[in-house]
Amino acid sequence: MTMSHSKLFSIFILSTVYIFRTCSGDIGAAAEYSSPYLPTSCYSSDAAEFPSNNLFAAAGDGIWDNGAACGRQYLVKCISAPEPASCENPETIQLKIVDYANSAVSHPLLTPATTMLLSNTAYAMLLNLSSSSSPPSSINIEFQQV
Repeated sequence: MTMSHSKLFSIFILSTVYIFRTCSGDIGAAAEYSSPYLPTSCYSSDAAEFPSNNLFAAAGDGIWDNGAACGRQYLVKCISAPEPASCENPETIQLKIVDYANSAVSHPLLTPATTMLLSNTAYAMLLNLSSSSSPPSSINIEFQQV
C-alpha cells in the first residue's frame, strides 16, 4: 500500500510548519547581573525607564547595535544550562534592554558570546532554582525581538 503524492506533500508541509513554528528565535548566552543598575548607557540615571516588574537586561555586543538596542523588547526562554534540570520548567518572559553589558556598572566576567545580562528577577524567572543549591553562572537562551 503506497501513499499518494498529495498525502506525502501534506505531511511534509505540516512537519515543516511545525519545525519552523517551534524554532522562531535566535540562540545566545545569558548571565545574571546585580544592582547597582544605574547609571546605564541607555538612560543614564533615569530609573523611570526600568520596567516596574524588574524584567530588564543589558545587551551584549551581538545585539547592542551601537545603542539602537536601547528600549527594545525581547521574548526570552532558557533552553539549556550546565545543570540539566535548571531549564526544566521553561518560562518565556518579555524584557526590556536598558543598558550595554560591557559598560554596566555591575557585571560578571563577560565572554564575547554573552548576548544578554539579565536582571536578578529575570534570571530567576527563567530557571528552576529548586534543582540546585546555586544558580548557574550562565545559561543558553532563545530570544526574539518583539
